[in-house]
Amino acid sequence: MDLLKYSLKKFALMLLTLFIIITATFFLVNSIPGNPIMARTINMPPTVVAELLKKYAFDKPLLTRYFITIEGLFRGDFGMSVVYEGDTVQSIIKAKLPVSAQLGLQQVFLGVSLGLLFGVISAVKNGSWPDYLVITFAVLATSIPQLVLALLLQKLLAGSFTGLPIIGWNGFKSTILPTLAGSFGYTAFYARLLKSSILDVIGQDYILTAESKGLTQGAVIFRHVLRNSFVPIITYLPMTAAMCVTGSFFIESVFSIPGLGFYYVNAVSQRDLSMVLGLTVFISMLLLVVIFVTDILYRLVDPRIRISGTRER
Repeated sequence: MDLLKYSLKKFALMLLTLFIIITATFFLVNSIPGNPIMARTINMPPTVVAELLKKYAFDKPLLTRYFITIEGLFRGDFGMSVVYEGDTVQSIIKAKLPVSAQLGLQQVFLGVSLGLLFGVISAVKNGSWPDYLVITFAVLATSIPQLVLALLLQKLLAGSFTGLPIIGWNGFKSTILPTLAGSFGYTAFYARLLKSSILDVIGQDYILTAESKGLTQGAVIFRHVLRNSFVPIITYLPMTAAMCVTGSFFIESVFSIPGLGFYYVNAVSQRDLSMVLGLTVFISMLLLVVIFVTDILYRLVDPRIRISGTRER
C-alpha cells in the first residue's frame, strides 16, 4: 500500500512537471515577435493568408490558442508543422526518431564501454601514469564542446584520407564520425563515475576481509569490487539512454543527420511553433517517464527510501 501511495505521488508530480513545461514552452515560444505564417506568405493573396492563419489558429487570441493546444495534447495531437506543410508533428517524430535512436545508442554503447574500461584502469592504477592519462582525457572531453569536437573530427578524419563522409546519413560509414563525436562525453563521465565508485568500495571492510583470505587482486576486483561498484552506473544508464534517443542538436546539425535534433534546430530557427512545442513535450515526456520508473525501482530495491527521498533510519 505504501508503494502504491509513493507511486501515485510520483506520478502526480510527473504530470504537474509536464504541465509546467508545456505551459512555459508555449508562452516562451509565442513571446517571440512576428508570425511564422506571415513570414512565409509575403507574396500570397490576402485570402490565402487568412485561410492559413485560420488553419493554424493564428487568427485567435493567445489564451484561446493555449487551451486549443492543451486540448490537442490531451488527445495525443501535437499539431501540424508550419514549415513542413501537410506533416503532423507525430508523423515527423515517428519518421525521424529511429535515426536519432540509432545514432544515440551507438554513441552510448561506445562511450559507456570505453568509459567503464578506462574507469577500471584508472582506479586499479590510481596515482600512476595510466590514471593521469585517463584524467587528462576526461578533462579535455568534458571541456571541449560537442560542436567543436564534431568540427575537429570533420577536419581531421573525414575526406579522401579515411574515406569517411563529412555529412549525410547513408550507411554505416556515415555514422562513424558522429558516433565518435557524441561518445567522448559519455566516456569521460562514466570513467570518472566508475573510478570514484571503485575507490569507495575498495575501502570497505568486506573488501579488506576478502584480501585477508588470500584472494588475488584480480579476484577481489572482479568478484567483489566491480559488482558493487556498478550500482551508480545502473542508476545513470536509464537517463543516459533516454537522452540519447531524442537526438543531439549540435551533432545532427553539423553532420546533416535527419534526426529529431536536426529538425528541432530547424524548427526553432524557422519558428515552427508546433514542431518546437511537440518535440519539447515528447522529449520531456520521455525523460520524465524514465525518472518516474527509476524512482519506483529505487523504492522496490531499497524500501527504506521514503517519499521525501531520504532513507529511514
